[in-house]
Parts: sequence; structure tokens; C-alpha cells
Amino acid sequence: MWRAVRRGPGRHGSGPGSPPAWRVPAVLATAAVLVLGAAACSGGGSPAPGSSPAASAGSPSSALPPPGPRVTVDPAADVNPTAPVHVHADGGRITGVHMTAPSGAAVAGTLSPDGATWTTSEPLAFGRTYTVVTDAVSPEGAPTHLQSTVATLAPKQTDSAAVDPGSTNVGVGQPVAVTFNHAVTDKDAAVKALTVTSNPPQPGAWHWISSTQVDYRPQAYWKPGTAITLDGKLFGADLGGGAFGAKDVHETFRVHDAWVAKADGGVEQMQIFDNGALVKTMKISLGSPQFPTHTGTHVISDKQPSVVMDSATYGVMPGQPGYYKETVLLDERISNDGEFVHSAPWSVGQQGTDNVSHGCVNLSPADAQWFYDHFGVGDVVEVTNSGGPALPLWDRWGDWALPWAQWQAGTT
Repeated sequence: MWRAVRRGPGRHGSGPGSPPAWRVPAVLATAAVLVLGAAACSGGGSPAPGSSPAASAGSPSSALPPPGPRVTVDPAADVNPTAPVHVHADGGRITGVHMTAPSGAAVAGTLSPDGATWTTSEPLAFGRTYTVVTDAVSPEGAPTHLQSTVATLAPKQTDSAAVDPGSTNVGVGQPVAVTFNHAVTDKDAAVKALTVTSNPPQPGAWHWISSTQVDYRPQAYWKPGTAITLDGKLFGADLGGGAFGAKDVHETFRVHDAWVAKADGGVEQMQIFDNGALVKTMKISLGSPQFPTHTGTHVISDKQPSVVMDSATYGVMPGQPGYYKETVLLDERISNDGEFVHSAPWSVGQQGTDNVSHGCVNLSPADAQWFYDHFGVGDVVEVTNSGGPALPLWDRWGDWALPWAQWQAGTT
């Protein structure tokens, strides 16, 4: 007959009511599983694969493995897409970063020589959430694996910009114009993003023509042969009012010979200068006293072999005295107010003696052909003694109407 051996308190018993020693099961040690949560922008190390759970405190095998590097991603939210994103491993080096757009496209980046920092090397897009998977290791070999996200800002609106002139071969009077598709609130920020360089260097400045258009011109006419480059870092530029630039702009222009025409309404003649030398004189007829031509520096903005001119565009309607609508040849626009240099066979008899046009510079067919063959976008027509008001700043291109000091002030 088996007897239960009564034992006092000790290593197997705990007093009355304790189960017999032969009934006490062995306590199985359960290995603790440490789960590392993937944080949004940072994470620490996790145990190395195959590591053993801790044994009793104080024994050599009870020490936890050293932690892996602490990985951080900065910035992580409301990121301007032009701002570089940095992934940093504190206490180790990065072994791999895989950053992807929602489409799955990879984002390029570079790793610092010490392996501690990975930085994006290309711009991101507005309103996107990117996934960043990072692996890093400590000097002791402890790994860190972190998956996080980077969210770029979603602007209230984006502004694109158009650049004039459309031609890459321009005259000495041509301004460089940038026109936004919305009114710009932070004009200083917009101009700061725009850089014009000229070779040879010449002093120049920006001036706001309107809330959407800013122009750049030199202090004096461009020098013949000048190379002009516009570099607009507008993508991601904060233009104020919740608006950001939608894309960069980059244009190059070259200035050809200095063609300047001086149209004098007092003597009804126009002198033509090529690089400062007088090469031709033409008889002209400017605007009549009822429709005087604007005085001042005009810049040719367009040329067409023919244009349909309609007096209804400035208020003289069909049936009214002075109404006309006809096709006119060899046209070079010198303002948006309907002023052109063009062929006018109907006024040849008055050219050189009377000003009878509706504001245009009338030429004989032969002189108009010569002018059309030699003058183009950016070339200059200076009008004096016409009896008309000065060409307005906003009337394309009226940029030369302002003295240099006033132009440099920057606003209208």
C-alpha cells in the first residue's frame, strides 16, 4: 500500500493543504514573444531571429539581446513635395530603404557615407502617402525593421505659369513675362522662385504688371547677342492663400541684332536703325487726331501675313460713320490696343504728310514688306509727336513706360 509521505515546508511543500509532491507537475517555461509595432515615423530594435527567452534572473542567459538602431523618418506629415525626406538610424547603419508611391513606383534616394542617413533625391507629388520600409543594423549586429509612411501636403489650389515670349529669338526690347493662372497672394515668394541670368550680365528687375503677371526687363535694351535664361523653381513654392506652384518653368532666349524704328508723327517719317546705324527712312501715317497713336516705346509682340481688322473691336459698329472690316497685309502688332505696323496702300497719298490712320503705323506696300522682312518679336518701335497718350504699362508690352527707379519698385 502506497503511503503519502508527509513533508514539511521546504522546497516541495508549502504547508497544510499542499498537494503531495508526486502530484505536483513540472512548470513549463513559456518563451515570451516580443512584438515590435511598426510606428508611423520611428522604431527600435527587435530580438535577433532564433534568440532564446530569458532564463532566471541573474544568470548569463537571462540578458536580452542588444536593441537594434532607432529609425526615424522626418518629415512624415504635411510634407512639401520639394522638401527632402530623411531616414535616420540612431545607433547603427541603414542596410536598405525602399520608399514607394501609391502607384508602386520607387522613389530614388542616396545613403550617406557613414550609412546613418538616407535622403530622397527626387521631388514627391502633392497629396500622396508614400510607404517607407527601412532595415538597419547596430554595430553588434542587432537588426531593426520599420515600415512607416510619409504624407505630402494637399494644397488648396495649384498654380501653373506660362512664359512669354513664345519665340526663342527676340529683339532687344523683349521683356520676360511669367503669367500665373490665379492671382498671386505672396508676390515676394513668387519672385524669389524666379531667376533670370543674362550673358553678358546686365542689370534687370521684376515688376508686377497685374496680380497674375510679373515681367522682367533690363535697365536699358538688351545688348545684341545676349543669351537669357529663365529658371523658375515654382513647383512646391508657397504662393500664399493656400496656393502652391504646380510645376517649374525653364526657358532660354537669344537676342538678335538691335532693330529699332523711330516713328515721328511730327514729320510723318520713320527711321530704321540696325545696331545703332541708320539704314532706312520711310514715309508713314500715324493715327489721326481722333485716333492718335500711343507715344512711347512699343515692342513687337506678334507678326502675321494678314489680319482682319474690325472697327467694332473699339466701338465703331456697322452702320456708324467710320466703320470698317477688312483684311490688312503684313501686320506686326505693337500693342494690344489694336496698334500695328502694316501695309496701307489706301493711305499712300497721305504718308509723309498727314496722320490719318486709326492708330496704326501705315506704310506703303513696298516699305511694309521690307519692315516685315527685317523686324520681329521683341524689336522696338519708338513713337513720338503723335498727339496721343503714353502707351500704358499693361498694354503688351508697355514695360518701358516706367523709369528704371519706378520699375525696380516692383509693383504697379
